[in-house]
Amino acid sequence: MKAGLEVHQQLAVGKLFCACPPELSEEVTCAFSRSLRAAGGENRAVDVAAALQASRGLVYRYETGPSSCLVEMDEEPPHPLNEVALDVALTFALLVNARPVDEVEVMRKIVVDGSNTTGFQRTALVATDGVLEVGGKSYSVPTICLEEDAARKVRETPGEVTYRLDRLGIPLVEVATGPEILSGTAAREVAEEIGALLRATRKVRRGIGTVREDVNVSAEGGHRVEVKGVQELRLIQEYVEREVGRQKLLLELQEALVRRNARVPTEPPADVTAMFREVPTGPFSGAGKGGQIVLAIGLVGFAGLLRSPAGSEERLGRELADYARSVGLRGLVHSDELPAYGVSTEMMAELKTRLSLSEPDAFVLVTDRSLERARSALERVRERARAALAGVPGETRDPLPDGRTRYSRPLPGRDRMYPETDIPPIPITAARLERLRAGLPERPQELKARLARTHGLPDEVVRQLVYGDLAGRFEVLAARGHSAGLVARLLTQDLPAVFAERADAPPFDPSDEVLHELLAAAEDGRIAKEGIPTVLKALAAGEPTVGVAIEQSGLSGFTPEDLLALVRRVVAANVDMVRSKGDAAFSPLMGDVMREVRGRRDGREVSDALRAEIRRVAQGEA
Repeated sequence: MKAGLEVHQQLAVGKLFCACPPELSEEVTCAFSRSLRAAGGENRAVDVAAALQASRGLVYRYETGPSSCLVEMDEEPPHPLNEVALDVALTFALLVNARPVDEVEVMRKIVVDGSNTTGFQRTALVATDGVLEVGGKSYSVPTICLEEDAARKVRETPGEVTYRLDRLGIPLVEVATGPEILSGTAAREVAEEIGALLRATRKVRRGIGTVREDVNVSAEGGHRVEVKGVQELRLIQEYVEREVGRQKLLLELQEALVRRNARVPTEPPADVTAMFREVPTGPFSGAGKGGQIVLAIGLVGFAGLLRSPAGSEERLGRELADYARSVGLRGLVHSDELPAYGVSTEMMAELKTRLSLSEPDAFVLVTDRSLERARSALERVRERARAALAGVPGETRDPLPDGRTRYSRPLPGRDRMYPETDIPPIPITAARLERLRAGLPERPQELKARLARTHGLPDEVVRQLVYGDLAGRFEVLAARGHSAGLVARLLTQDLPAVFAERADAPPFDPSDEVLHELLAAAEDGRIAKEGIPTVLKALAAGEPTVGVAIEQSGLSGFTPEDLLALVRRVVAANVDMVRSKGDAAFSPLMGDVMREVRGRRDGREVSDALRAEIRRVAQGEA
């Protein structure tokens, strides 16, 4: 297999072509609707992906707010390109030793899915031919671009999609790698390195949705497939591996179809509505009522190949259904799923007779109130079935939360590009590049080496700090005199654990001052280091200060004398075990003591006190 990445990172520097703030807002000040059509690119040809989207005939509704203006509404020409955003893109280019262009030319990329009011996205090539070093291997960075982000989709109803314009126009740096990535693990590592380099500029936005990866994958014998808009870095590896598995399955299906001399008939779909009028439940229960029709087509030689093979969640039937959904149909039913949905074995035999099919053949059923949509869906199903005879179709797929993907649209091509006529070219001068070179930030590899050298941290902890965008906060807290190990554990373990428990709760982001107070409490003995997570949970639940959180958590007022008394009580209750087992009694008794201490004293202090008491009693002292 081989893979390549396109990483899109939002910048925190104002919008790209106007003065609006790059902030999302739930406030809606007005709304308007538009329809979009596909236009020809610079070569006058219409892009296949744009043509498919336009054919859906959707209406797009746009909501404006405090973060949008007439530029986002396409009622005013774009303002000059944001020079700070351009500096950030050039800085990244210099960090990967790319060659900046002599002159930045803004282009229009045709996009008619409604995510841009103009029907196109503005994008500009900034640099070429960069090199990324990751794990001792070099990866090419052929292009670095600066472009505007799209509007965000807020809801979708039949025939209409609603977007909010607050995100439209936020600057994005787009970093594309060459197809030299050879595993899912390497894809994740390369994405981590690119993200760390972008964050090193200190000009990027943070949080879910501010960085998105498009993952291009092809298995040997397959075709390039773009998994578009991956937001979870940790899932990149799974998306790559599952896409490779999907393509291998499709290649195996192709071999089986070729052996069977499979083909896709071209006869018009058969109207079989009358056969389903008596079906009481399921997707066909409305056949013949209110204009609901049922259409069928045959697939010669496809029987048994539409369902999932053993050990796989992928199936050709789902691929056909995804193509049907692309024209607005809710789904389909194929013969490998039957008998079911009120369709009996006898009905299946009658359908095969009606379609002139034999035992090795399959059929597909769709039902809808629109004859045109049903026919269009079956034409798309035929298109996908023909592609199965050729192997793996090149396409764009949407990532799903479980690591699978779903068909979105065909791969776009060069026909969607043409020049932007409203923005003059921007020359990249030698003086500008010299100024940026003089202020280049520390590269991730240099930062990792310095943290390990200065603070004596293990390599894995340093990696988490750097690639988790925690190094800056770590250095702020360590500079205030706190233990490097304790700060690192707080940032890489304790805080993420609280975040994970509060996935559906309001955001919790304690300030550096709050974390300083918490660390100080652990280091001066007011709480044990093990009590830090408990205090964090109390703060996340709304306690106003570290002191109040400690008090409400029951961690205060437990003195060394209280600890000694507790240890003696626990040992006295188990004196026979202590005298018979000696030091071997430590482990079970430590658990009993820690259940009552609950983070109020340090674990080492508890351990030392308990061992001393066990030795004293085992030796027969009073």
